[in-house]
Formats: sequence, structure tokens, C-alpha cells
Amino acid sequence: MSTGRVAVNGCISAERGKEGRIYTREITAYIKARNTGPRAVNVSYEAFFRVVDGGYWVKLGSGRTYIPAGGTVEPTEVGSSTRPCAPLKVEIRVHARADGGAWSGWSTAGTAQCQT
Repeated sequence: MSTGRVAVNGCISAERGKEGRIYTREITAYIKARNTGPRAVNVSYEAFFRVVDGGYWVKLGSGRTYIPAGGTVEPTEVGSSTRPCAPLKVEIRVHARADGGAWSGWSTAGTAQCQT
């Protein structure tokens, strides 16, 4: 997805864990951004999470970053959630906005997109 001359992708990581007798998964949302424009820009971003079957969108986190002209922001953590391991499909999405611009469309986040 893009907002002006800034392209933003969402990505996630999922780490297994255990709390007592309950197996968990720590799901972390990240953004990667690239400024293709001739000027530096400040970019705000947000990540949301939901359980696909009947869930509602919950904000995982938000932030702001400075991207120099022609620069790239490597995967930057936006927020995380610890979920019990269950046969439930979850979905994470991110969007971004350059200073003075409108919010971009939503980008779904996948694990393969976190690779640099």
C-alpha cells in the first residue's frame, strides 16, 4: 500500500510460548516503509488485530517515524498481543499516513513480508 511517495508493508512474527499449562503465541506486528520521494517525510502508522471468525478489530499499537528521501525503514515493531494457541485464524492489518496526507489503504500483514 502507499501514501503519496511512501510505500508501507505490514508483517508479523509469531513466537510460541507457555503460561502455566496454557500454550500461547506472541503475535507482533511490524511495518516496513520506503520513501521514493525527493524529500524526507514523517509517517504515522497503526496496526489492528482480530480473530477472523466473529472478531472485531482491536488496535495493537501505533507510532511515528522519520524517513529520509530515498530511505527505507526496516521492520519496526508497532505492537503485539499474546493469544492462547487455538484453532482460530487471526488477521493483522496496518495503514500509514505521511504528514499532511490521508491515511493509506489497509495492508494485510504476513510472516514472509518480515524478511529483509
